[in-house]
Amino acid sequence: MAETKNMFDYTEESIKSLDWREHIRLRPGMYIGKLGDGSSADDGIYVLVKEVVDNCIDEHTMGYGKHVDVTIDQKTVTIRDYGRGIPLGKVVDVVSKINTGAKYDSKAFQKSVGLNGVGTKAVNALSNYFKVTAFREGKEKTAEFERGVLTKEYKEAKTSEENGTLVTFIPDDKVFKNFHFINDYLENLFWNYCYLNAGLIINFNGKKFVSKNGLLDLLQRRTNEDELRYPIIHLKGDDIEVAITHNNDYGEEIFSFVNGQFTTQGGTHQQAFREAFVKVIRDFYKKDYDAADIRQSIAAAVSVRVIEPVFESQTKTKLGSQYLAEGGTSMKNFVYDFLAKELDNYLHKNPSTADALKKRIEQNEKERKELAGIKKLANERAKKANLHNKKLRDCRFHYNEEATGKEKEAVLEKQKESTIFITEGDSASGSITKARNVETQAVFSLRGKPLNCFGLTKKVVYENEEFNLLQHALNIEDGLESLRYNNIVIATDADVDGMHIRLLLMTFFLQFFPDLVKNGHVYILETPLFRVRNKQETIYCYDETEKQAAVKKLGGKPEITRFKGLGEISPDEFARFIGAEMRKEPVMVMPETHIQQILEYYMGKNTQERQEFIIGNLKVEIDTPLSPEGEKRVSEIATA
Repeated sequence: MAETKNMFDYTEESIKSLDWREHIRLRPGMYIGKLGDGSSADDGIYVLVKEVVDNCIDEHTMGYGKHVDVTIDQKTVTIRDYGRGIPLGKVVDVVSKINTGAKYDSKAFQKSVGLNGVGTKAVNALSNYFKVTAFREGKEKTAEFERGVLTKEYKEAKTSEENGTLVTFIPDDKVFKNFHFINDYLENLFWNYCYLNAGLIINFNGKKFVSKNGLLDLLQRRTNEDELRYPIIHLKGDDIEVAITHNNDYGEEIFSFVNGQFTTQGGTHQQAFREAFVKVIRDFYKKDYDAADIRQSIAAAVSVRVIEPVFESQTKTKLGSQYLAEGGTSMKNFVYDFLAKELDNYLHKNPSTADALKKRIEQNEKERKELAGIKKLANERAKKANLHNKKLRDCRFHYNEEATGKEKEAVLEKQKESTIFITEGDSASGSITKARNVETQAVFSLRGKPLNCFGLTKKVVYENEEFNLLQHALNIEDGLESLRYNNIVIATDADVDGMHIRLLLMTFFLQFFPDLVKNGHVYILETPLFRVRNKQETIYCYDETEKQAAVKKLGGKPEITRFKGLGEISPDEFARFIGAEMRKEPVMVMPETHIQQILEYYMGKNTQERQEFIIGNLKVEIDTPLSPEGEKRVSEIATA
């Protein structure tokens, strides 16, 4: 009977038709990926900026407009290009009608970033305020919108402005809760545009971005010259450019781009490069090296141009195209043919580089073989430790590599949400475990403080039980390709010991798995320090300033609770802090940061300068002034 009832509930009234604006606002993730508050580089607010700038870049690629001006003031974004300008009669349509644009004409935009005509419409629909002005041949046309709804359309007017397009928007705070822009993320975005477009100038808040040497500049900025094993190899051809070197870091760092788009999740072009590089190296040295030994410690960048590229999602972070163009050369053959000729020639002409590369590979091989026995024992210990019962409270989500079509898109979106909280102690892990979303959030519980692993070899990862089990929980033994969780959140108490644990964990990741940090997977969980409440309202405060504001707002003498540890926050309360409005601070390594120098300063041999820096900053971060007991504990940690 229940089945019959359900069948009759499915009527004509069940079928809904949404206009373009409603559909984008109802399912924003389909168009801009995860929403977020700006703490992740792939949060939607950065995608909004990118969608507008992409159009500017496409104009530049076609030979129109040498510079782009970007200003971000608080939450207002203004972007001006000097291309041809939107045809005045189509200004409203281009930003408010799906499937309207010039990119459907392959002759005009053969190798553009986007071809679906959705980008600026999504920005318009997801903005409190959106204004577009086109300047074209001495005339201008302006239209204003609110959440995708046209509020004012101006008549065409004369202008002395150069040709181009001006867009101003404010992301909708109903969609992007408590959002903020992080300049470092934006600067990396603009640098990547410049690396891939020689001669392009981007002015961002008064700072100029320009590159003369493309991917060579990228690797020079992203690596430390003192740690390179050989000079950067820079090769260019028709529709392809690569830059390659090896350094002293563990892991594998490859930046990949398609038509000027940074494909953060890689795709067919990146995989083609990885496979082709291994094959060319084996052929050149006439030795069947293990692929892992060839790619260990590699730093590389690859950029290709593809006609009408196919991406696996609207946010264009992973390329799905198997061919350069319909009916054309396969991506795999194209990349291999290029490297087989150009890289082989380069190594023959530069014997010192070839020799240094060979030594790096053979060193990797030696280290791998030395670790083989230890790894086997460590894996056996991990199984006996019964990881999933002893340390890890897993989530239900598991990535399905066989998913296709809409199912795959849904899986990729879910994967972005997958999170593991690393915490210390039973009370803290217990609160998070009870409060978490079991679909996408897991909890890993540390036992005591981790080892300070600075200066140690990777051998310690397998010999130390905590590190070994953490590595297995994250599934990163063989690199980031099999990373189990997209977000790794360090969740410790907001006291001196909690901060010490954060530092030790960050040292572990930076020392042995720097790719996790460089690719934006590691965060610090922010939890409130105070709860201020009266009978009508409760306000959670993350610092002294917020506490004072809450006291003023509630008036009288509200009850103030100072949370000393995560275990003191009830599961019901905790659910607020790790849900949709979770505050997390990204652990960031800027391209010019020298990781080993940073670790040496904070975690190396004790110096007076280091003691004073840590003590001073911990005082400010935690509480001022510290009690005598607190002073003593901070000093102990600073000299540890």
